[in-house]
Amino acid sequence: MNILVVAPHADDEILGVGGAIAKYIDEGHKVYVCIVTRGHLSMFPEEILLKLREEVISAHNYLGVEETIFIDFPAVLLSEVPKWEINKKINEVVEKISPQIVYIPHFGDMHLDHDIVAKATMVAVRPIKNNKVLEVYSYETLSETEWNVPHSSNTFIPNTYVDISNYIDKKVNAMSYFTTQLKDFPHPRSLEAIRSLAKLRGSTVGVNAAEAFSLVRRIIL
Repeated sequence: MNILVVAPHADDEILGVGGAIAKYIDEGHKVYVCIVTRGHLSMFPEEILLKLREEVISAHNYLGVEETIFIDFPAVLLSEVPKWEINKKINEVVEKISPQIVYIPHFGDMHLDHDIVAKATMVAVRPIKNNKVLEVYSYETLSETEWNVPHSSNTFIPNTYVDISNYIDKKVNAMSYFTTQLKDFPHPRSLEAIRSLAKLRGSTVGVNAAEAFSLVRRIIL
């Protein structure tokens, strides 16, 4: 089975789906990750951007990701890119991989890039193609999902949980490659916060550690 994880920024995929990625790969499935944006030189030094690219590749190699696809739209400036260009690029990725399962960021996250990527991916996975995407899930991203203005229209409501009790260490190890992104606890983008959220989500469904997702669509053929 082919699984595609679409991430607005490098490390979102590990924060939201890192444990599930490790679990899928261990079970013999192929996981592909699409990183939609790259930091713009007007805001980030080139050496940091190069370092982050190395961190992504190292983390994905550690997990055994089949392929990492970089689109390189400008991070933070994604709202200035024509929507049709974003739709087209993500659609090309979906067409190439023909995934059965797709993970997208939560549309209600504080970062506008997440909303744009979520909606563009939903355009790409419309069930009108020969190779239908059977399942679409949205994932939560620490420091984005929980920080937006609270409102019923953008709240993350999980209804699907993946037991990652045997993979939480692997998720944390993968995230540890992102030295340019990690912070010290109590910042949510810290290794301790990642473990804490996994324990909280796990306690909801009676397991030691879990990742929570919101089911967007499931097609049973």
